Amino acid sequence: MKLLRLKRKKPPLEMPSLALKKSVVVTTIVVAIVASFLYPSRGCQFSAIYNFGDSNSDTGAVSAAFGGLPPPYGKTFFGKPSGRYSDGRLIIDFIAESLGLPLVNAYLDSIGSNFSHGANFAASGSTMQPVNAKLYGAGFNPFSLDVQLLQFEQLKDRIEELYTQADISRITNNLPKPEEFSKALYILDSGQNDLHYGLVTMTRKQVKESIPYIISQFALYIEKLYQRGARVFWIHNTGPIGCLPFFVVTYPPRPEDADRNGCVKSYNEVAIEFNKQLKEQVSKLRTQLSGAALFYVDIFSAKYSLISEASRYGFINPLGQCCGDSGDSGLRCWTTKIVNGTEIFATSCTDPSKCISWDGIHYTEAANKWIANRILDGFLTDPPVPLAKACRSLGSSDR
Repeated sequence: MKLLRLKRKKPPLEMPSLALKKSVVVTTIVVAIVASFLYPSRGCQFSAIYNFGDSNSDTGAVSAAFGGLPPPYGKTFFGKPSGRYSDGRLIIDFIAESLGLPLVNAYLDSIGSNFSHGANFAASGSTMQPVNAKLYGAGFNPFSLDVQLLQFEQLKDRIEELYTQADISRITNNLPKPEEFSKALYILDSGQNDLHYGLVTMTRKQVKESIPYIISQFALYIEKLYQRGARVFWIHNTGPIGCLPFFVVTYPPRPEDADRNGCVKSYNEVAIEFNKQLKEQVSKLRTQLSGAALFYVDIFSAKYSLISEASRYGFINPLGQCCGDSGDSGLRCWTTKIVNGTEIFATSCTDPSKCISWDGIHYTEAANKWIANRILDGFLTDPPVPLAKACRSLGSSDR
């Protein structure tokens, strides 16, 4: 992903936190009861995960294509940089673990990857909308969602071709079987970079006017995945971009544009409008794609709740960052610097598990785990179904 305060009189921006405070117990019980009656069977046996998005779920694509991340990335879980823009695991990793699947390898990482349980096409700095000269010139990744879709189609086509050839010796255990693609989980987590680009190059009004086009492009990708056999979609909305430390520090809000947490209110308003239109589009797609199950996941509410009540959940300084702060002479966490002929890396805080933001844009493993735990049970999904039971929405004839 690119480098990437709410007033009480503005209920839409306060709702994620207040709703969770006032109704978490009752709603959780209702969700559990509904799920137990509607989806009483055992958990889903997803054959694989195919993931599309940006650095919120990139497990190594950009590192493989353009060079690896420097330390201290990966220090908490992997003990070294793993291609993830965090000190450890991402939400996609915790999703895979919850389903009993191995961590999903990046499609572009050809060394030691195993795609029998899926592939990750997400790439840091990518956008929902196709990359044009302006986006590319601003430093955004050419592997936008349309390119990621082409990569998926190539993977699927080449596997099907292998299985139709007489010589099956070329088929390895590292590849899925053609019939397993329709039994996989398809996750999409994108859109934050589209808003990032708009917020730093356009007026707020212009950014909001650009949203329908971006959402329409996203709908085309869903339809194409459906045509290629995808049936269960787990779609993340975008988070509170106005609460990212990078934006709070780089574009500090005026007093009237700062919410009670110190976030940039107008930026979050753009994210909320984006999410509103995304949810409406997902609802429309449900009526158009027969036999598919589409789940809209409210990542915004999960992240905003964590930031609003950080101390309650054991986190400190919710708008601060762990790695690459001003103490390193402005050295960004994802960059290195030559000092007196020696390459130096950014340093991290002593205990990343107490921080929400890892590098000003991306979340720590601890925050990612907290967020994953809030979305896996279906409490923040529409319809409210736990991920482990999502496949049951298709009916037995489709599984």
